[in-house]
Amino acid sequence: MGNYQLQVTIDQESGFCFGVVYAIDMAEEILAQDGYLYCLGDIVHNDEEVERLKLKGLRIISHEDLPKLQHEKVLIRAHGEAPETYRVALENNINLIDASCPVVLKLQNRIKSSYDQDEKILIFGKHGHAEVIGLQGQTNNEALVFQDIKELDTVELPQKFTLYSQTTKSMEKFYHIKDELLSRGHEVTANDTICRQVSNRDKDLPEFVRRFDKILFVSGKKSSNGKVLYEVCRKYNPNTYFVSSPEELELSMFSPNDTIGICGATSTPMWLMKEVKQVLEQY
Repeated sequence: MGNYQLQVTIDQESGFCFGVVYAIDMAEEILAQDGYLYCLGDIVHNDEEVERLKLKGLRIISHEDLPKLQHEKVLIRAHGEAPETYRVALENNINLIDASCPVVLKLQNRIKSSYDQDEKILIFGKHGHAEVIGLQGQTNNEALVFQDIKELDTVELPQKFTLYSQTTKSMEKFYHIKDELLSRGHEVTANDTICRQVSNRDKDLPEFVRRFDKILFVSGKKSSNGKVLYEVCRKYNPNTYFVSSPEELELSMFSPNDTIGICGATSTPMWLMKEVKQVLEQY
């Protein structure tokens, strides 16, 4: 223990969601057997975990790379994929190892069903996010994606439509959007498709973060879920810092005898939060 005598506690409810655990377990099993494995995009939105798996033989490829492969195994991560990916794999004799999260797959099926019934579809989600691309693919890319309701101010929306959400979005924001669209006179069929493991974190975090002088929220910068949960932490404890690795820690963030709570996104590995804790205890 260093001079600052920091008291550090990790939130045991933080860390990988079951979808990410499933994908990583599947990848590690094949890596141990074959020595390498292709993965379509980052297996998780956390650079440190991706680097750990790359050292074991994981090879990250893009959608542009996929048609160049023949007779290889390619992992589909928890975010899921659009139908086009499966078509390309079939044409190239690629063995897809499908680690799509069951929650995402269920959402894809619901959106596909809505599309097949000629419903107009809006998706509350992050532009360009892997999961959202897969969801849009169920509608032949005809669904309207927006990440802020202000984007809809200049769009001529149909009178009647079905509203879906990326699984890692804020439930509070989703229902706010639904109510706002109803107040504008639209007929909205709203499907709450937010993952309960994610939404429950919204409820659990406030109680955790109130207990400490300072909060360190550990997450990859590309994590949508990380952005949502970081804002939850900051709302209930303004002394919240966002860090992606122990290298981003600075002594100036803390005062002697501070109590520190560490928490993270559903894409944050527990081993990374433990590394942050070890560094803090040396201050």
